[in-house]
Amino acid sequence: MFVRVADPLAYAESLLQHFASVARCTDSASVVGQCVRAVAQLSGCELSQLYVLDATHKRLELTAEWLDGLVQPPREQGLPTDYAGQHLLQFAVCQNRVVSADDLSDGLYDIGFLPSQGLPWRALLCVPLLNAQQSVAGVLLVASRQAIELLAYAPSVGVFGTFVGAQLRLHQQDATSVMPSNLTGSTTGLIGKSRVMRQTYHLINKVLNSLYTVLLMGETGTGKEVVARAIHDGSSRRDRPFIVQNCAAFPEALLESELFGYRKGAFTGANRDRAGLFDSANGGTLLLDEIGDMPLSLQAKLLRVLQEGEIRPLGSNHTHKIDVRIIAATHRDLAQLVSQGLFREDLYYRLAQFPITLPALRQREGDILDLARHFAAQTCAFLQRQPLLWSESVLEQLASYAFPGNVRELKGLVERAVLLCEGTELRPEHFSLLRDAPSGADTLNLRERLEQVERGLLLDCLRKNAGNQTRAAHELGVARRTLLYRLERLNIRLDDLKRKAS
Repeated sequence: MFVRVADPLAYAESLLQHFASVARCTDSASVVGQCVRAVAQLSGCELSQLYVLDATHKRLELTAEWLDGLVQPPREQGLPTDYAGQHLLQFAVCQNRVVSADDLSDGLYDIGFLPSQGLPWRALLCVPLLNAQQSVAGVLLVASRQAIELLAYAPSVGVFGTFVGAQLRLHQQDATSVMPSNLTGSTTGLIGKSRVMRQTYHLINKVLNSLYTVLLMGETGTGKEVVARAIHDGSSRRDRPFIVQNCAAFPEALLESELFGYRKGAFTGANRDRAGLFDSANGGTLLLDEIGDMPLSLQAKLLRVLQEGEIRPLGSNHTHKIDVRIIAATHRDLAQLVSQGLFREDLYYRLAQFPITLPALRQREGDILDLARHFAAQTCAFLQRQPLLWSESVLEQLASYAFPGNVRELKGLVERAVLLCEGTELRPEHFSLLRDAPSGADTLNLRERLEQVERGLLLDCLRKNAGNQTRAAHELGVARRTLLYRLERLNIRLDDLKRKAS
């Protein structure tokens, strides 16, 4: 099988590794994705395709495609009955014969079904795949833009493809869903049994292993990052990096370098090459939180990443491919921002391929108490103390409270209450649910209220540290540049400290 392959031992070792990778896949999508990736890497080709016969055995469906280093999004491409007009594939399927062409420039074969972008295809290998009954069940195809001999790979590609087909049948028999229908508990980070949360779990199940870009929407504190993490952990990318970047946490210049990286000499202080978050998340998932605050100039660059799957670091003249699933999150109305000219319309529609709106906590009937008990148990475990009891009066107060800060507010209240509790039972005095509203609060929206709270916190911390921004940043647990950006965003000046003190 390996006699005609260069360096047979290394090739056999690589083939065994790909067998093991497919065996570890937990769903059909990851199986076919790993299949086309493996075949392309084994043969050294820029393109690999997996075609599978439908139940009637009269139509070939393009199940997976690897092109120029990336698994491509699914596209509607089915070949008609008896694959009319596609003589190459028809011969391979109907005759159960390998087709190998070392030079396609003579125009002997019709390869119109192959992707047309880039240089023309020069070499091709088409291998039929057999099922348990030894009949043809599909075709594995590889193609190169170089005129090279590919026939030597046919035996091993055929065996590998047959194994992939067997794995696909196993997954189709075993599972009706990649994630469980009831996503509750700490294993996923999602807590709740309410109707609106069950609907959210259903949407998550639908999008786990698709290539659609997910847009998470909802009020501040509804758990958008937790949901993004659940999508990542339930997908075939679970073993790859999951990286979060808040688009509102950096000014424009810093955010661009964080996302795309830079090359040595790109700007003052760039004394070495530095990889950006897109490169760090390669193969995994990148969550772009607060996407509505991304500057317009960066929105154009993000659109190119989504459309072309490539980035160009600062100071570089070259682009390179990346394989990153992007999840965007925002509490703002992006459609309204589009109408105001503050957000690109084309980027909005590209991000909103699969929108998921997370419900506010007040809409999640019955979930408040489950979440409260969960957060209390977590905090007790962290503090290494015995679990606490709950008084009925506290449970009634929590159940009737609106929670404008949603799950994040509930978590903070419960953690504070556990710290304050010196006995064995959580009581109303451990919670601060009935606090006085700030002056004019009835005219403020949620964002304005949160900014008011943040402004007060920053001023108090700076005053406590005599205006020393480095010490204040350390106490707040943020980078100094993040603190400076927050101060500028909230229009806080040192004069404010003096007025506050007087």
